[in-house]
Amino acid sequence: MAKLADYEASDLPERTKVALRLADRLTGEHPRVDAELHAALLRHFSEDELIDLGMTLTFASGWQRFIEAFGIVPDRWQDGAPAPFRPLVD
Repeated sequence: MAKLADYEASDLPERTKVALRLADRLTGEHPRVDAELHAALLRHFSEDELIDLGMTLTFASGWQRFIEAFGIVPDRWQDGAPAPFRPLVD
């Protein structure tokens, strides 16, 4: 998770970095894919993979915006309660 904060400078694989660039672009204020990003995406993903990735990112982002807009919180979560998940490793 720490690598995500500055993924461009991290040692993550370039394919992952390109996917994260797309995620940032699609969830930002100006969701536009320029020629440079498009070319980078096609170097690492097939057209089918790119469609799947884009659809997954926009669904997740849209869902998050929807639940925030309506103030929806998970059924088992209460304000002040600890997070309902734990790290996979200590």
